[in-house]
Amino acid sequence: MNAERDITVLVVEDEGIVAQAHAEYVRRSPGFSLAGVVHTGTEAITFLNASATSRSGSVYDAGKRGDGPENPKPAVDLILLDMNLPDLHGLDVLRRIRGAGVPADVIAITAVRDVAVVRSAMSAGIAQYLIKPFTFSAFSAKLASYREYHLNLAGQGTSATQSEVDRALAALRPKVSSALPKGLSPETLATVSELLKNARIPMSASEVSEALAMSRITVRRYLEHLDEQRAVARNPRYGTRGRPELEYHWRR
Repeated sequence: MNAERDITVLVVEDEGIVAQAHAEYVRRSPGFSLAGVVHTGTEAITFLNASATSRSGSVYDAGKRGDGPENPKPAVDLILLDMNLPDLHGLDVLRRIRGAGVPADVIAITAVRDVAVVRSAMSAGIAQYLIKPFTFSAFSAKLASYREYHLNLAGQGTSATQSEVDRALAALRPKVSSALPKGLSPETLATVSELLKNARIPMSASEVSEALAMSRITVRRYLEHLDEQRAVARNPRYGTRGRPELEYHWRR
């Protein structure tokens, strides 16, 4: 791949609103361009088979009929693949496109946290695994590390040294800060942080838990870590029965 051009991305996501959000995230990410959006595994396979040798600059719309000159399928460098699709499991889609020799890389974007699925996806050769829900900052960080990986390899011509390969692979797995306690993930920390940054009023652990569909115990661990890092201010909320509930707001 030419290191100068944008990395083209296919979004595979069955939920329309979520698919639109991911497409917009791609558009907002420097060095990436949207190739198209599809909503089923079958559509993804058809798209990729048809686009394997194409280099159109257009964005494909699965809502249009036909694949003629008004609705071409651009070549795809990277696939953002949901695991839970209405017709095929994401792992089945991944195996089929690998079997067809499609060279595109894959980032799994999914709410699936099952370790067996994660291992299978890694074994099938995904580049990254991004768990929903996530913020644009978490999404952008994944794409930035992927782009660094791809550009490191693209600049090596037809062969690479061991150090060049090691550097490329290291870009896909950036080091987690040693300050982050065991059991806390940087992606979830970014999600909680982003919510509090954008909140107009202080939020309690219960309110954060409800907003992010996470357990209250898990949320409290992240809030306590942010408080320890002095990223948030913690104050008691009065006016409720029993002991006052703690509320948190981002330090502006």
